[in-house]
Amino acid sequence: MKWAVVVFPGSNCDEDAAGAVRRVTGDEVDMVWHTTRDLSEYDAIILPGGFSYGDYLRSGAIARFSPVMEGVKEAAEQGTLVLGICNGFQVLTEAGLLPGGLLGNHHLQFTCGMVELRVENANLPFTSAYQEGEIIRVPVAHGEGRYYADEPVLDELAMHNRIAFTYQGEVNGSVRNIAGIANDTANVLGLMPHPERAVVEWMDSVDGRRVFESMAAYHAKRGVVHAG
Repeated sequence: MKWAVVVFPGSNCDEDAAGAVRRVTGDEVDMVWHTTRDLSEYDAIILPGGFSYGDYLRSGAIARFSPVMEGVKEAAEQGTLVLGICNGFQVLTEAGLLPGGLLGNHHLQFTCGMVELRVENANLPFTSAYQEGEIIRVPVAHGEGRYYADEPVLDELAMHNRIAFTYQGEVNGSVRNIAGIANDTANVLGLMPHPERAVVEWMDSVDGRRVFESMAAYHAKRGVVHAG
């Protein structure tokens, strides 16, 4: 399986994401600079956390115009798995690949620490290794992680089982406690918590491993192999 981790100016969780994939799957990972346009050789693409372009305009708002996002959009349309973590989630909403947006935390403070999530849909390519309704522990680290969307959008997400994870308890003021959502074809996931920071015992949780295990299992089931 071929993985790409996109590196924007300001990304600071790119190596964390690549390291998690290597630890969990044993696969090699390419670090792809934001000027790259062609991502057709990859089976999975990760938009990592960090502060792309310093978040100078709005989190993810400048990154959405990077050349690499053309490749991300094309790959997503072809069914490639795309995972946006934290700032990557923000980029996906800014680029229109996921609905809604991420706003400043309701308490106006940066939040960092381990949180509990409920698995709302265990039938996604990113969640199949979990049990529906399972409570897991994954860390967060964000200042603008409050998910917001209009009620009709929220109802549609719920109706079509596109809410992947919800927070257990108040974390940042996200509507309906949403922590992660998928697109309508289920191959794009935005997740505010950091699964790459919960893959080995010394991280105080290994619950994030199963996001990457699920992606690998989905790819194996599809039987798609890229040459090279």
